[in-house]
Amino acid sequence: MVKNKFVSDYQINASKKIVFHYLSSASGLEEWFADEVKIDEDKNYIFDFDNEEHYAKLASLRLNSHVKFEFFDPKNPVDTDHSYIEFKLEENDLTQTLFLKVIDYSDVYDEDESVSIWEGLIGRLKEIIGG
Repeated sequence: MVKNKFVSDYQINASKKIVFHYLSSASGLEEWFADEVKIDEDKNYIFDFDNEEHYAKLASLRLNSHVKFEFFDPKNPVDTDHSYIEFKLEENDLTQTLFLKVIDYSDVYDEDESVSIWEGLIGRLKEIIGG
């Protein structure tokens, strides 16, 4: 399948530390991103979307700055072209404005669907953090 890379920036009016919790922890992600998020004994994240489980490894993490989840099929460990979601917190030095950069590399949606989905998700995140 052909994968698409969706990249977008969203202004967030909250501190990096507060926002990062919602991007990197199972409990934080569960509040806005997925129906349920669990971490198994191998430290894999299990995201539940509409009663369908999606497995991901925490591919990289930089405290209060960046987190990347690489999705994989536990039944097909040889697959190498993994979908991933990456969140980057970037601050404008001049204005001190915080932006959340979302990078979604997947084969699920086209550009218009991705825009709609992420605007809804980020809207929910902003409601929770008040930003």
